[in-house]
Amino acid sequence: MAASLEVRALSVDYGPVRALREVTVDVPEGAIVTVLGGNGAGKSTLLRAISRTLAYCRGHATGGSIRFDGRPLDGLSPARVVAAGVVQVPEGRQVFARMTVADNLRAGALGARGGRRETAAALARVHELFPVLADRAHQRAGLLSGGEQQMLALGRGLMSGPRLLLLDEPSLGLAPLMATRIAETIQEINARGTSVLLVEQNAAIALRLASTAYVLDVGEVALAGPADELAASDEVRRRYLGVVDEDAAADAVQAEVSAPTLRRWTP
Repeated sequence: MAASLEVRALSVDYGPVRALREVTVDVPEGAIVTVLGGNGAGKSTLLRAISRTLAYCRGHATGGSIRFDGRPLDGLSPARVVAAGVVQVPEGRQVFARMTVADNLRAGALGARGGRRETAAALARVHELFPVLADRAHQRAGLLSGGEQQMLALGRGLMSGPRLLLLDEPSLGLAPLMATRIAETIQEINARGTSVLLVEQNAAIALRLASTAYVLDVGEVALAGPADELAASDEVRRRYLGVVDEDAAADAVQAEVSAPTLRRWTP
């Protein structure tokens, strides 16, 4: 069963560098929420703070709070966060390349609370979502294509039965067709009851999937609101969707056409 996430006034430092400054984000139960922003905006830092893996990157929270299902995540170990139902799928398709597909999926179930029955049910769910992982169960993960490795990373994250999935750039480096397929799978995962917090540089995909969006800029929330409203925002369209202000462009062209012709001065 899904549960809500509440991040309140979160600040994070990496040594002397402030990476997040009083960031507040909500993920309602059963929702897909996306976080947009350029490189260095603090998107991945936000996910690490929630999953309690900041210390692996020498970061630490200096203020604020994180609550999941009404209970604080502050102070929990990463393993206990997973046991609580929050699982992060990191950027870059970080699979265990020398292990088989099956062993990668088994590794994803290590932090789960359930027993063999729950693990078997989770595996069946993953194979239903990604049949290729069943077909290649005994193949080394490093021999999979980029898209298949992303499927495996998602499948491994699902093996512990998360109620909230933290996804960091799932479409990164994928061909458009594969990126669309991953997006469809995220929708299906959500439709089955798992909340999703999605960090994604492909704003077009992210805004289409999400109900709510946040835009981070240099570690602060610069914009927030319903995803469809942000998708219609001129600022978001210009900065993240590659769309210019068409009216302004038309006005500029008309002004150029209407400008008086300057005569060349001759002595």
